[in-house]
Amino acid sequence: MFSSAKPYIYHINACKLIAIYAVIAPVNSHEISLSHLTKQEIANLSKRKTGALRKEQNRYMNNHQKQHNLYVTETIDFNQEHYKRNRKPIELLPQSVNQEKYILSLIDRDLDIVVVSGPAGTGKTYLAMLAAIKSLRNGDCDKIILTRPAVAVDDEKHGFLPGDLNSKMEPWVRPLLDVLKEYYSMKELVHMLNEQIIEITPLAFCRGRNFKKAWVILDEAQNATPSQLKMLMTRICEGSKIVITGDIEQTDRRTADNGLLDLTSKLKESPVYGIGVCEFQTKDIRRHRIIEHVLNLYS
Repeated sequence: MFSSAKPYIYHINACKLIAIYAVIAPVNSHEISLSHLTKQEIANLSKRKTGALRKEQNRYMNNHQKQHNLYVTETIDFNQEHYKRNRKPIELLPQSVNQEKYILSLIDRDLDIVVVSGPAGTGKTYLAMLAAIKSLRNGDCDKIILTRPAVAVDDEKHGFLPGDLNSKMEPWVRPLLDVLKEYYSMKELVHMLNEQIIEITPLAFCRGRNFKKAWVILDEAQNATPSQLKMLMTRICEGSKIVITGDIEQTDRRTADNGLLDLTSKLKESPVYGIGVCEFQTKDIRRHRIIEHVLNLYS
């Protein structure tokens, strides 16, 4: 079929010669292939190409670009301007006087441990999580550690939970994870959990550890024993902050075993420099107005 074709000689890289026949009749795209050419050689070809050559070159370039994009999108870089620009801003805005005191304690660098107690709906856990995320974004800490006592409500039995440690602890720290989902996508959260930028751990597993440049949030501390709180607070290292939250009225332990009640009583009698204590009242409830009436109903 090339007997009537006129050969055109193209110079490539000044040292290679390639003969390409421009066929007067229509040419099947499968009969001409540029797979043996490099990317530079294809780019250096003359603009005078047949339709088959142009189609082959476009296919090669598109496939190469798709492979490059696939490689890039599978990697999350939290330092990229795209993530910084599209992140939801974090605002620690108090809605009561006690919330203002609590926020000032959370951002105070002289306070290494913050203990807060109060009824449900006052923002104890939510504000602690916001301060932790803000600290992580600003580079003040390297990780956020979420923990709470694995104590069921009123001896409710759940049996053995399936999965790894994160899956087993997820039901216990669900309120903390819900706050994270407001500021990170599921893909980002999975990446942060895998890299242990966010760590979920049972309170008992904190024994013997050293928390360096980390925000540690202990939720539902009223269900921890005094010895457990003592263990947790002695794990702190430089650059870390521990926030202990709970509601004494919602304890599932007896008064003698209530670690939060024991700790707040000790701090009232003997204040410690570096440990801040905040206390909320029913007037500080902001989640929903009906919560205050429900609490009064059961008081």
